[in-house]
Amino acid sequence: MQRVYTNSTIWRSIASKIRKNLFSINDHFAVRSFSAVPLAAAAAKLHQPDIPCDFQKWGSIGFCRTSKFASGFNPLQPKPLDTIVDVHRLKDRYPEDIASIWDDYHIGRGHVGATMKAKLYHLLEHRASECRYFVIPLWRGSGYTTMFVQVQTPHMIFTGLEDYKARGTQASPYFTVSFYTEFAESKDLVLIRGDIVFTSKLTDSEAEWLLETAQSFYLNDTRYKLVERFNRETRDFEFKDVLQILNMPIL
Repeated sequence: MQRVYTNSTIWRSIASKIRKNLFSINDHFAVRSFSAVPLAAAAAKLHQPDIPCDFQKWGSIGFCRTSKFASGFNPLQPKPLDTIVDVHRLKDRYPEDIASIWDDYHIGRGHVGATMKAKLYHLLEHRASECRYFVIPLWRGSGYTTMFVQVQTPHMIFTGLEDYKARGTQASPYFTVSFYTEFAESKDLVLIRGDIVFTSKLTDSEAEWLLETAQSFYLNDTRYKLVERFNRETRDFEFKDVLQILNMPIL
């Protein structure tokens, strides 16, 4: 469990680490485009804005509930939506039916299933393009552990802050989330799937709470101001403000 540091020294240190670990990502890196191409080869083709850590390696394992992650790990091929559900049959369903089917499919399967309106997803996408990183305290018993969040739509990645501080680009993701936009235009619906990579570090209920909380910080105007401060005005960022807005005690 962790204590809160009221000064911004720790956040300046984290921001400095992020800047040192930046690298670009190709604009073709979407849900269907991950492959087991070595990172060094992929890095030579990158053109998009900088993001920290090995995003290809992190995002690629989002569809496999496994702890087999280490330096040199080969990215796995993620499942396209039509291998999870019958997309053709869903095209004739009402949005409410699709959301219900999607939620039911994930019950008891060790994954998190959720949906959101296309308008909200576009807002998340826009805000994440400007402010990609945040920190969220996860309450456990009499204290909390802090999670580092990276949002690179259509993906959202969570890892332990202490792991990130200690290992940088070698930090292992605890939980990965992918957003499917196949029904965004026709049904005003975006399907969300979360996969816990390390079940020893995160429970299903904790993963669900993290997803809901992360989305709230990007979609709620008041909460998003803290995300902006973390990304743009790190010197003025106070972690206690996050604790207060989540009604968590300052230890």
